[in-house]
Amino acid sequence: MGNALVRKPPECNAESRAIHHWSDVSVSRFLSCFFGLSTIAAILGGCQGARQDAPRYGAAAASLKRVTLTLNWIPYGEHAPFYYGLEKGYFRAAGIDLTIQPGNGSGKTVQAVGGGQSTFGWADTPSLIKAIASGVPVRSVGVFVQTTPSAVEFFSAKEIHKPSDLKGKSIAVTPGDAVFQTFPALLAANNVAPDEVNMVNVDPSGKLSVLMAGKVDAITGFFNDQAPTIERRSGKKVSVLKYAENGVPFLGDGLLASNDTITSDPALVRAFVQAAIKSWEAAKNDPAGAIQAMLKAAEKTPPADVLSRQLKLTLQLMNTPATAGGRPGVDSESDWKQTIQILARYAGLKRAGPPADYWNGSFAAA
Repeated sequence: MGNALVRKPPECNAESRAIHHWSDVSVSRFLSCFFGLSTIAAILGGCQGARQDAPRYGAAAASLKRVTLTLNWIPYGEHAPFYYGLEKGYFRAAGIDLTIQPGNGSGKTVQAVGGGQSTFGWADTPSLIKAIASGVPVRSVGVFVQTTPSAVEFFSAKEIHKPSDLKGKSIAVTPGDAVFQTFPALLAANNVAPDEVNMVNVDPSGKLSVLMAGKVDAITGFFNDQAPTIERRSGKKVSVLKYAENGVPFLGDGLLASNDTITSDPALVRAFVQAAIKSWEAAKNDPAGAIQAMLKAAEKTPPADVLSRQLKLTLQLMNTPATAGGRPGVDSESDWKQTIQILARYAGLKRAGPPADYWNGSFAAA
């Protein structure tokens, strides 16, 4: 059943990501076309106070709502829970016909959702916050990778143990990507001046190659994505300096929706977020099943062993001390405040604002 729900775009380009939104026809409007108002009254007896044109989701939905989720990048292990949810039928049971499509960086995903080109997005929280501060009309509706996977990655033989060891080292970075935007925060929090590090601008597709070729000492990236791939390709042990363990513990990747969708169709947002929560819970309980679902449904994925390692690392990042033992996607306001404060102090966020300016946690609540 899950395979039938996945639409694989042939190419990750602007045309293939174009989305056409259409609205559901309400049950009451459908009935009125065939049976007349008196019959509707008899059928819908206790619902006189309900809006007749309100869309419905879940088991009572008259039809499935076509919805798109744009990822932060091409599919890797972190995304497996969504494919597992498709296979399990959680989104269909919620009245949603979901298409998952690859992204090209968190910033572009946020822009696509804000511009109405995708119903939902999966993006890095600092990128989301900065976009909202610049006027993009979106909100987070739940962070599922609550401990950031941002890190500096290098071969263990480099003997880098702490941020101050980066002084004098060459580090491949991609200006504008999610990890680069917060790299200054890691340096500042550890009293390392930017000019003490040799930052080498590299296209994202070339980062792994320059590291394995020995052209740089380290790279910035999401360690749950890149480290397993580097180890498999090189046969060498990779070590990481995690941002979260070195003075900048901010929120990681999560779901977002446009302000327009949140306002005009809150029932859809709730249905989608709750289906996503079930998907992540299921993947946590059965990681192998989640990987198999992803291999069947997603294109251009890493090998199965790399996907498994990526998902394992991701599942370890689902909570923070403030949310330990909590359900996926249910965030702590204190974590949001801490993330905003870090970005304001170290990463150039000029208008900090309260968490409500960036996050609506009501849809993840049970």
